[in-house]
Amino acid sequence: MAHTFEELVQKQRAADAAHTMVEELRETYGPPAERGMTGVQSGTYETALRAWRDLAREAQTALSEYAKDTGRPRADIEAEVERAAAAPGERPPTG
Repeated sequence: MAHTFEELVQKQRAADAAHTMVEELRETYGPPAERGMTGVQSGTYETALRAWRDLAREAQTALSEYAKDTGRPRADIEAEVERAAAAPGERPPTG
């Protein structure tokens, strides 16, 4: 499946948002191994963690496919995507 740069940025933003949610839950509930969570808290945390991992994996897979399709170094594209994802109004590179 061909991906656009904009799709890569959207996928990265989704993964970043999911990661932020996991960090917020960890801060609210405490580290999973150090503090007992209720069943609901544990379920919420595990669901958020799985969502983050799934979204991050999808973003990385799309990034690899895009790099292969464009013939550009993956590391360069990843850096551009991370910069664009961190700056919501930023446009993708033209070069």
